[in-house]
Amino acid sequence: MTGSGTRRLDRAFFARPARAVAVALLGQRLMRDAGDGAAGGIIVETEAYCDTGAVDLACHGSRNRGRPTARTAVMFGPPGHAYVYFTYGMHWLFNVVTGAPGHPSAVLIRALAPDAGLDAMAARRRDRRGRPLPRSAWTNGPAKLAAALGIDGAVDGMDLCAADAPVWIEPALDIPVADVDVATGPRIGIGGVPEPWRSMPWRYWIRGNPWVSRG
Repeated sequence: MTGSGTRRLDRAFFARPARAVAVALLGQRLMRDAGDGAAGGIIVETEAYCDTGAVDLACHGSRNRGRPTARTAVMFGPPGHAYVYFTYGMHWLFNVVTGAPGHPSAVLIRALAPDAGLDAMAARRRDRRGRPLPRSAWTNGPAKLAAALGIDGAVDGMDLCAADAPVWIEPALDIPVADVDVATGPRIGIGGVPEPWRSMPWRYWIRGNPWVSRG
């Protein structure tokens, strides 16, 4: 399988608070081998969920009185696993579990700058009439990047740190993205969540990057 033996971010990378991981993921590379060659890109936008000791009401892990459900159980498990869920009846979203087992915590990958497997992504990113979408619209949003990489519910619970996992995150930086280049703001798509959680500045992106979502 393509990617087997590839250097991957290890479990210790993810076994930290969600905010720290969300920032550290900027500039790393998310990859997926769906059988037609590895495809992926540089992570340019993330969001952190359930980062503090207090319940984060924007996070799925806060539901059911903070206890796991069939949908959210993976968030309570070991870090470094994929949490993938279906939303709005049409989109898959990809997250990576962070922190310590037993405490639901995850980082949503919101946008990528595609740089590998471009033909595979182009084949997947088409409009409703089957016409190819422009490259600028492939991965500039969480649902878009999941579609471009062929990520769906089969990826939920996958151990991204396993040597043979067909989805992984690999180091792509010699030094972290500089603090001055990291922008922050409220998370997107949580308008029904009460304050202060709705306004927590736990969305992070590489300032000025053209692949960042429009919100």
